[in-house]
Amino acid sequence: MSRSPDQQPAPALRYYEDVSPGGGTLPPRAWHAASSAPRLSLNGIWRFRLAPSADAEDDSFARPGYDASGWDELAVPGHWVLQGHGSPAYTNTGYPFPVDPPRTPDENPTGDHRRVFDLPVDWPAAGAATLRFEGVESCARVWLNGTELGTFQGSRLPHEFAVGHLLRPRGNVLAVRVHQWSAGSYLEDQDQWWLPGIFRDVTVEHRPEGAVRDVFVHASYDHTTGTGTLRVDAEPGGRVSVPELGLELATGERATAPVEPWTAETPRLYAAELTTAGERVPLRLGFRTVAVEGGLLTVNGRRVLLRGVNRHEFHPERGRALDPETMRRDVELMKQHNINAVRTSHYPPHPAFLDLCDELGLWVIDECDLETHGFHAVGWRGNPVDDDRWTPALLDRAARMVERDKNHPSVIMWSLGNECGTGRGLTAMARWIRERDPDRLVHYEGDLSCRDTDVYSRMYAPHEEVERIGRRAETPLLDRELGERRDRLPFILCEYAHAMGNGPGGLTEYQRLFETHERCQGGFVWEWIDHGLARRTPDGRRYFAYGGDFGEELHDGNFVCDGLLFPDRTPSPGLVEYKKVIEPVLIEGDGAAGTARVVNRHDFADLSGLAFTWSYEVDGETLAAGEWEVPPLSAGAAADLKLPDPPVTERTGEAQWTLRARLASDTAWAAAGHEVAWARLPAPNRPPAPVIAAAAAPRRADGRITLGPGAFDAATGALTALGDLPVTGPRLDVWRAPTDNDNGAPWQPEERYGPIWRGLGLHRMRHRVDAVETTDTTLTVRSRVAPAATDLALAVRYRWTATADRLRLAVSVVPEGDWSCPLPRLGVRLGVPASCGHARWYGGGPGEAYPDTRAAARVARWELSVDAMQTPYVRPQENGARADVRWAELTEPSGRGLRIEGQPVFWFTARRWTSERLEAAEHTPDLLPSPDTVWVNLDHGQHGIGSQSCGPGVLPEYRLEAAPAEFSFTFSTLG
Repeated sequence: MSRSPDQQPAPALRYYEDVSPGGGTLPPRAWHAASSAPRLSLNGIWRFRLAPSADAEDDSFARPGYDASGWDELAVPGHWVLQGHGSPAYTNTGYPFPVDPPRTPDENPTGDHRRVFDLPVDWPAAGAATLRFEGVESCARVWLNGTELGTFQGSRLPHEFAVGHLLRPRGNVLAVRVHQWSAGSYLEDQDQWWLPGIFRDVTVEHRPEGAVRDVFVHASYDHTTGTGTLRVDAEPGGRVSVPELGLELATGERATAPVEPWTAETPRLYAAELTTAGERVPLRLGFRTVAVEGGLLTVNGRRVLLRGVNRHEFHPERGRALDPETMRRDVELMKQHNINAVRTSHYPPHPAFLDLCDELGLWVIDECDLETHGFHAVGWRGNPVDDDRWTPALLDRAARMVERDKNHPSVIMWSLGNECGTGRGLTAMARWIRERDPDRLVHYEGDLSCRDTDVYSRMYAPHEEVERIGRRAETPLLDRELGERRDRLPFILCEYAHAMGNGPGGLTEYQRLFETHERCQGGFVWEWIDHGLARRTPDGRRYFAYGGDFGEELHDGNFVCDGLLFPDRTPSPGLVEYKKVIEPVLIEGDGAAGTARVVNRHDFADLSGLAFTWSYEVDGETLAAGEWEVPPLSAGAAADLKLPDPPVTERTGEAQWTLRARLASDTAWAAAGHEVAWARLPAPNRPPAPVIAAAAAPRRADGRITLGPGAFDAATGALTALGDLPVTGPRLDVWRAPTDNDNGAPWQPEERYGPIWRGLGLHRMRHRVDAVETTDTTLTVRSRVAPAATDLALAVRYRWTATADRLRLAVSVVPEGDWSCPLPRLGVRLGVPASCGHARWYGGGPGEAYPDTRAAARVARWELSVDAMQTPYVRPQENGARADVRWAELTEPSGRGLRIEGQPVFWFTARRWTSERLEAAEHTPDLLPSPDTVWVNLDHGQHGIGSQSCGPGVLPEYRLEAAPAEFSFTFSTLG
């Protein structure tokens, strides 16, 4: 067939556009942290230059004599865009380049890396060697001493080259050309910063004759007999010793012995050693068996409940280049917050992280380095997982994950990847994984038929659907056979409770579903950490940047900040809430009757490692405390116990028991005394005798009304002073700076109340005073509060009464018009002098809480500075409310200030800026304090938080519907 003049032949694909995984690399093998064979780290300072495209054909920089002294210096592991070369970019699902697989744009930043190194003086003269890269984004071409070794793709996966024949004692030159974009980029659309570079370790490993080429540990546990069965396959063969078990066996040989099993709660590891003719490799054995039995996910014969998180690798300065201390800190924080499982979203982590999971105890879903989510935007046309040309690359990625991580007992499932749609390539991956490792389960969320998976996995299913799934009453599939298979599988939420900004809400309700329906075996909160990149303002103030802050032409804003940790690894209120919701010991009971019930919600561990205490408090002050004897209940067991006799006291007020479970001794992840669980049980109150004070009468003079300690503007009825303390307000307030969850995700079918509130004009309410009336004992102000352009309104009556030293405000609110949406908040806002910067309160604390995020708020006496009451969300938004407050005080250093008592209890918020300024801020340095005012919100009601930034919205019971309301506050001066 002849070609028409305007048709041009398709340009040849370059190596970085090849759909194959590359060439020249060795077969994947198991990773081990140590060996008797020498290992040389090439981490450190390399020479670096950056080109704006991948067109350079010149590879002269790889030659040993090349002069790179004029190049820049770059830390490896590291990302060049975080070291002054180009800029990072964030997208959630959209590819930041044209979708034209496997082609890449001409604008393809390419970094040439060069490292000159000497071998240690004791490096063996004989034997082979490998050059190993743990992670390079996204495509690398490698030379050693001028000889090209090959190319590879698969950014979060290891790649090795044979280099023993090229090494020399001194002056070795390693050259690596790294392309930001490649065919592999189409497989790595993983909702994170695009950060090119050599970001994990680079090592040279000596491989003596007879060295271990690979090792596969099979260590199962029979819960009926209490015995473990061990077989270690190795190339070449050798011997395995397990001194603690008295085992000495040949590789390939099977041995059985009584053992303590490995679980996430009891991570028992046995030290072993594999010895071949040329190498000794230490092993850590964890005996456990993973299965689906009776429709349930079991380990060692027991159903497990996953209290998990999704974890991206991230550091605010170093991106995905994590050091060992940061990885350990992550695992310690997880354990300290009762988390027992991690999904390695959306790629295998640094292998040292899995060592920590083995050691400290976490269930792991190890996820392949695969996501093609951006093809959703084009109707999944060209999706690589359904294109046979890409299947070798998919299988290569699966193999590199499984072979590297197969000896970790913490890994109980292999995940094919994330949000790839469906296709033949995924089926091929699942088939290969099952053949290679039949002793673990296969996970994938994207195929609702569960054709290729062993668990039924979903994302962000709302509570009511999870309840139906728990009852095995979900919507049937059209394919009856596949539907019956799915219905027999255990169910997990591989992502739920989107932790973006303030939130997530609804955690308690999810956990109750998991505990009620045995098929619902928990889930993984999205996600572990905010990916905010550390930056400073010109005057040195630190903040965290997100999508769009680096001039990206396409970005997804602060959607990259959706974690339970702030970028600096400070726990957010969401993590504190999650810890409380998933605590593995339930304490409940009847404090008035002096009884309590303790339930051990661990899957395996008994309570012998915990010490229990009690305290008895009145109005938040501890009157007595002591140790509480709780038997070492086995997993799943419960006991009904008596509380001590309450102390004899003349104190009157609100009484409560606080019961705590703490670590009895030090562990590898927390010190003795670390709190694991707690409960508050009301005790019988002793109300104080009523105090009757004479009512004050309002007096008018000089345009003012005086009532008790309060001074009011006679024309508007506004309070202007309390004693000698200037006050602005209070007046009705319904607005809050919308949270990320208020604003919701645009793709969701549910109503998103943040945009609705703004559309109604609730952020610009107008106040009209209709009457200022006095009687012998009262001052009444009638007002109408309404937004422009609508007839919706709130009719408000402020009724003031007083004694000589106390001023009481009773507020009545009646909605007018057809309010079809809830309110953000309902209460009053007032301003007090900026010098009143210290807060004390009796109520929920110490951190913030909202109607559906209040499980962790414990009622006690608390005190913080107003500045410390703020939660520094990366994108500023509503924060800092304290729940169930009985009274609050705001004071100056001198002690002067005011006291506020509520009836009923109220939500207390104090900050140095208004809600309007909070909403206008894009980053924390934008929040400039008001020079003369602390703004205080005293709320009768708050709308819930929910999880609608990606998950379900606020549950009906937590919506603040516009309805008639009455509430009151009493003000008095201090000092």
